Amino acid sequence: MNDFVKIAVFTYPHEYTVLKLVLEKNNIRFFFQNETVIGVIPFYSNALGGIFLKVHPNDVEMAQAILQDFNPEDEHLKIV
Repeated sequence: MNDFVKIAVFTYPHEYTVLKLVLEKNNIRFFFQNETVIGVIPFYSNALGGIFLKVHPNDVEMAQAILQDFNPEDEHLKIV
């Protein structure tokens, strides 16, 4: 897990619920660092720097493409 690459940061678990399902569907190897702690004590999110989406190095490009589909740069609203 030390080789996994951080590609996104979230504040709360509800922000990535759908994303998590899409990553699993595409067989992307990932995990959310700090997910359990912040799920139990939400106010620790800022202190810990948020919840980090970490992806296996071989899956980074595909995961970034999926993230881009969720949050296009020309949109003012983000899907969480």
